[in-house]
Amino acid sequence: MTMKKWISAGLPVLAAVALVAAAAHAQDAAVAAPAAAPGPTINKGDTTWMMVSTILVLMMSVPGLALFYGGLVRGKNMLSVLMQVFYTVSIVGVIWVLYGYSLAFTGGSPFIGGFSKAFLNGVGLESLGATFSVGVAIPELVFVAFQMTFAMITPALIVGAFAERVKFSAVVLFVPLWVTFIYFPMAHMVWYWAGPDAVDAAAKALAAATDDATKQSAQAALDAVMSDTGYIFSLGAIDFAGGTVVHINAGIAGLVGALLVGKRTGYGKELMPPHSLTMTMIGASLLWVGWFGFNAGSNLEAAPLTVLAMMNTFIATCGAALSWMFIEWIAKGKPSMLGVVSGAVAGLVAVTPAAGFSGIIGALVLGLIAGIVCFVFCTSIKNALGYDDALDVFGVHCVGGIVGAIATGILVDPNLGGTGIYDYAAGAVAAYDMTTQVTAQTKAVLITLVWSGVGSAILYKIVDIIVGLRPSVEREREGLDITDHGERAYHS
Repeated sequence: MTMKKWISAGLPVLAAVALVAAAAHAQDAAVAAPAAAPGPTINKGDTTWMMVSTILVLMMSVPGLALFYGGLVRGKNMLSVLMQVFYTVSIVGVIWVLYGYSLAFTGGSPFIGGFSKAFLNGVGLESLGATFSVGVAIPELVFVAFQMTFAMITPALIVGAFAERVKFSAVVLFVPLWVTFIYFPMAHMVWYWAGPDAVDAAAKALAAATDDATKQSAQAALDAVMSDTGYIFSLGAIDFAGGTVVHINAGIAGLVGALLVGKRTGYGKELMPPHSLTMTMIGASLLWVGWFGFNAGSNLEAAPLTVLAMMNTFIATCGAALSWMFIEWIAKGKPSMLGVVSGAVAGLVAVTPAAGFSGIIGALVLGLIAGIVCFVFCTSIKNALGYDDALDVFGVHCVGGIVGAIATGILVDPNLGGTGIYDYAAGAVAAYDMTTQVTAQTKAVLITLVWSGVGSAILYKIVDIIVGLRPSVEREREGLDITDHGERAYHS
């Protein structure tokens, strides 16, 4: 046999021997070295739930909020409110993709993120978004879309405070400024953190450290992960679905706007009844249905805690609708449809920060209290102070948000049926101290009021200088549907 033929015949044998040896070596290596920890995995059920939740939250804005607000104004301003809400949703969606998501949900500083994910750079089909469970992830794109709907509805809430008396051009300029300088920093301060997997991995590395140098290094790594948070998050404040970020934030901005724009022409002298409480009831109902995506979706996965948030969204709303109805019946002699739906929205607002932290009975008590408190603010206090918050954005969203945010610090108590607050570094529910938690919640409320209140006032002044806030008295009396948009909602 020639050398060439011998090599040709022997190569398969040598290859087989090499494969066996390689397999044996690999097996030995696997025994000698621990297997790498599996990375977070995606569950199709979680992903589906988050896509459904995203669509539900969009429905809260259009058509839910648009119809709720549209029915409350006079017929000559119906389209102007619908237009303002629809524009807000559209422009914020574009801004969110360009730079909003990056500013809200990347590291940078305790107060604002950076531009590393501007234009959704690096956010693709393979990128993962953290949930609140170690080892469980969702596609980052669905997290981007879900949080986008929150950014959409928040400034849309504001327009109800100065409805019927602000130029559309002013809204066009104000909304992009507001989400950029007020909303994105608030979302970052309250919700940004490194995530459960990063904290868990750093804590396990510290536990596995055997010598002083390794322990010091691992402790520094854990400290870095734990400090990679927004400012309000670092204070220990909790906000499950947006009591501070959405409702107090928008509510105080609405009050400031109502005060700076001034009262509607004829306010307090002319009747200004809602033109269609039927549409308002439809809008409120759509808000309630969509709010299940808002609150239960904020758990970021389909899990038992998601069901708790859903139940709390049911029961707090029922309680608030009933408490508003009965106190209005006692105070005014008749229970109104407007009162019932206003109470329902107040309950939804109040339970938003507590949805995933409170027990079900705690949520019911919260709803009952919120309905009464918001009724008082929307009637007695509003009338006493004389401000024209046209659609009660402050009385329902800001006041309801404050009640809910502070009460969350109480209702999270495991002794009251709450879930407690999970410590990812320790891998267990943390020790609870009511004074500490309520103090943290109060600080979060105060920071939100100051940040949004002062910041919004500055932005209103800038808009007033550039394009002006109010139309002329003649144009306001004619109605913004015709003067701003050249069309009517109804034709006689």
